[in-house]
Amino acid sequence: MTQTQDAPAPARTRTFSWSDPTEHAALLGRRSGLELLQAMSTGELPPPPIMHLIGAAGMRAEEGSVTLELEPQEFHYNPLGTVHGGVISTLLDTAAACSVHSTLPAGVGYTSMDLNVKFLRAVTVASGRLTCTGAVLQRGRRTALAEARLTDAAGRLLAHATSSCLIFELP
Repeated sequence: MTQTQDAPAPARTRTFSWSDPTEHAALLGRRSGLELLQAMSTGELPPPPIMHLIGAAGMRAEEGSVTLELEPQEFHYNPLGTVHGGVISTLLDTAAACSVHSTLPAGVGYTSMDLNVKFLRAVTVASGRLTCTGAVLQRGRRTALAEARLTDAAGRLLAHATSSCLIFELP
């Protein structure tokens, strides 16, 4: 064996930091969902820790719709050499649920009740920047239905999800 075959591949590393999540929680009852999301998109408020963890960026929010972006990286990969379905599902869940959040007044919260994901194409670094857009399909007093679409840099649909959210008064 040659030296190259015996030596392990150099380790790749990743370092990241995140903001205190209680900063967002403290504002939930004081700002509408849209105000909170827009404050995150402008940088007035830091993104939540999950966004730092997966490396998502570029949030845009308007009433009833939220868009996120992600540049796929090796650290997103599963053993098959594609972006892990959990990362894709996290993007879809975030876009769908936050689109519901964007319709809620101050003092009203939500939580995801389910997420139904359809993976349509493999996602890799070669997919380029991913765009994930969520939209509210129907919102009532107690529940909402939203969808999210994940597309690659060429605009091809990679994955689709629907999500039901429970809406409730915050304590």
